[in-house]
Amino acid sequence: MAKFFNEMTADGLAHNASAEVREHYREFCGWLQRQSAETIERKRAEADLTFRRVGITFAVYGDDAGTERLIPFDTIPRIIPAAEWKQLQTGLVQRVKALNMFVHDIYHDQNIIKAGIIPAEQIYKNAQYRPEMQGINVASDIYAHIAGVDIVRAGQGEFYVLEDNLRVPSGVSYMLEDRKMMMRLFPELFARNKIAPVDHYPDMLLDNLRSVAPMGINDPTVVVMTPGMYNSAYFEHAFLAQQMGVELVEGKDLFVSDNTVFMRTTRGPKRVDVIYRRLDDDFLDPLAFRPDSSLGVPGLLSVYRAGRVTLANAIGTGVADDKSIYPYVPDMIKFYLSEEPVLNNVPTYQCRKKEDLAYTLANLAELVVKEVHGAGGYGMLVGPASTKAQIEDFRQRLLAKPDGYIAQPTLALSACPTYVESGIAPRHIDLRPFVLSGKTISMVPGGLTRVALQEGSLVVNSSQGGGTKDTWILER
Repeated sequence: MAKFFNEMTADGLAHNASAEVREHYREFCGWLQRQSAETIERKRAEADLTFRRVGITFAVYGDDAGTERLIPFDTIPRIIPAAEWKQLQTGLVQRVKALNMFVHDIYHDQNIIKAGIIPAEQIYKNAQYRPEMQGINVASDIYAHIAGVDIVRAGQGEFYVLEDNLRVPSGVSYMLEDRKMMMRLFPELFARNKIAPVDHYPDMLLDNLRSVAPMGINDPTVVVMTPGMYNSAYFEHAFLAQQMGVELVEGKDLFVSDNTVFMRTTRGPKRVDVIYRRLDDDFLDPLAFRPDSSLGVPGLLSVYRAGRVTLANAIGTGVADDKSIYPYVPDMIKFYLSEEPVLNNVPTYQCRKKEDLAYTLANLAELVVKEVHGAGGYGMLVGPASTKAQIEDFRQRLLAKPDGYIAQPTLALSACPTYVESGIAPRHIDLRPFVLSGKTISMVPGGLTRVALQEGSLVVNSSQGGGTKDTWILER
């Protein structure tokens, strides 16, 4: 059995009562050993019942079992000591700062292309590149106001960035609800451990959105724009609007007049200054993008281009979170900030390159292959967990469209003890911290820990059967 870094114990194979417990887990582990199996099972059932009652679900498109599912919640937290979090936070701030500078650059002077660091075709042929944004100035030069950066741990415990999510990153509501649930179920743990709070995230988000309002607006009106109740993340849209105390709107609730965006209210039209939009570029404005979109606001792009409304995240930001751009992020950090990256990328083979494609084809059984535009754990091959037929199918896809894929080594992701049917067992995890960019770059300590509940699985996405854990950052 392959070894991996165990978050709780210095044992890379399984949860072992005799294994040495890592220092930052000792308090929790001592508490856990004093709990009866019946107590823990009762608490787990209470959590499931509460989550279902509150409506904390997500939709799975095309799922025959029903449109709504409960995301499994695990009561064993993922704990990170203060020193490790400080390193992570420094690296995340650095990375998101460089990514914002990159998006501004490609829509303005394009210095990174002129310097020969990124080939021009990687930008102009990118499905997320929006020529409509060329030369357009956005408030404070911020494009990715909310970034969800996926962090994994491998080897001897080194952190790596697996993915940058800069379009409409989701999951922060589960981070907040998981914490609320743990505090409800186990208040004694929070009395004993100095755990950094996360419940102020909605206030931070609102302050961040207000800080990037159009120039001259002193008391901006902020709204959350949702595609509607059938969207997989609708719970989160409604949750964040309610927590920030702002209106949740759909495209039909907004209209453009006099180069201004207005919201329909019972008291008449009200100007909207900042839109936290949770739908993709293509659907924002039927006059500019997809003419068949009934989700957007006709004329929105013209108001945006005139600088009279802020969209978070900005149109065209997706060019920076495409997997074909990911390999260049360390170079962006060096180019824009003149700094060495604090957080490393996972080594990546770009299949559009002849030599990288040849290596990938020769080693498919050992690699993870991903579509450059893929998301949610779909459109990927995990070589060691795939059949010969699946590998051969992917070989044909690669040969037909090599520039549509990247490949990476199969990392032995770190694991955290997790309650499963057989008891406590290690399951692989990742971490998605949420980074807010406005007048400053800020983040709450922690993020959403996702866990692959199937034994041996490396796919943590909720749409693929993954669950979540509370993430504790210790303050000492």
